[in-house]
Amino acid sequence: MIDVASALDYLHNGYPTPVVHCDLKPSNVLLDQEMIGHVSDFGIAKLLGAGETFVETRTIATIGYIAPEYGQDGIVSKNCDVYSFGIMMMETLTRMRPRDDMFTGDLSLRCWINDSFPSGVGQVVDANLLRPEEGHNEAKTQCLLSIMELALSCTLVSPDARVNMEDALSALRKIRFQFVTSCFT
Repeated sequence: MIDVASALDYLHNGYPTPVVHCDLKPSNVLLDQEMIGHVSDFGIAKLLGAGETFVETRTIATIGYIAPEYGQDGIVSKNCDVYSFGIMMMETLTRMRPRDDMFTGDLSLRCWINDSFPSGVGQVVDANLLRPEEGHNEAKTQCLLSIMELALSCTLVSPDARVNMEDALSALRKIRFQFVTSCFT
């Protein structure tokens, strides 16, 4: 996730003309031999012109990962990628796709996690992440809670209320540091 956040931060902030990926999802993240994630498939990416914070489009991205304002109004901004990134983090930690049969009506992956947060997060994360026999369960639980909290802040309905990619990357690095420190000190 840090690799993907780094790539998105670079796309959003690395040049005077920000690039919005517009279709971030697990199948558009490739892993190399060292398990480093690389963002791919820029087929519907958008460039934001000088001073633009959003553009309008009729191009639609993948349902389940698409931000509400993009899906409803065709408004594309850097915040859309942040939303997709948050959904992708949720999927990674729960092994549940946002379009799973379980999510019908008003129930979505985000709602399911939000409803379980924080006390029931152990019930929604992939059981393989919290195996008691592997130890460090308190550190793992705290790490998962922190990542889920970040994912929830990435997927807020209001685009302006979402964390930006630079802050999301910084938060992930801090979470990793805290986890490593607590496990190996």
